[in-house]
Amino acid sequence: MFDQIDAQILNFVQNDSSLSTEQLAERVNFSKNACWRRVKQLESTGVIKKRVALVDPKAVDLSLQVFVTVSVKEHALDWLDKFEAAMSNLPQITGAFRTTGEIDYLLSVRVKDVEGYDAFYKSFISQVPGMDLSATFVMEEIKNSTALPVVAKVS
Repeated sequence: MFDQIDAQILNFVQNDSSLSTEQLAERVNFSKNACWRRVKQLESTGVIKKRVALVDPKAVDLSLQVFVTVSVKEHALDWLDKFEAAMSNLPQITGAFRTTGEIDYLLSVRVKDVEGYDAFYKSFISQVPGMDLSATFVMEEIKNSTALPVVAKVS
């Protein structure tokens, strides 16, 4: 379980992981050493998985986001192995989720443009046969956040 201080720490580091321990301690009104111990505990227990920099997709020429739905024709372990290998081989896939219902998987894909998506598509289907794909191109990004709405757990 984590308390209000842990929740505050998590909310601050989700929005700016470059905060020093001293800056973080000031924001949560805690001593520097106690704050450092809390952060280390959150890291060691896997609550904080890693610290990253968020890159502007337009700045690196990957401004087209595509959501791809995948429906599998036959569910087999060898197909799943190929699919999981493609997830590692294709860096354009920034998110992959197994879902319930008519759609088996939902992928988030980042490419430069429609031609970039076409090249991705051809590479993907050559690596993983036996699936139906449908693409939805994002016209406008209204909200896209990596921050989770963390609140303290009440015991």
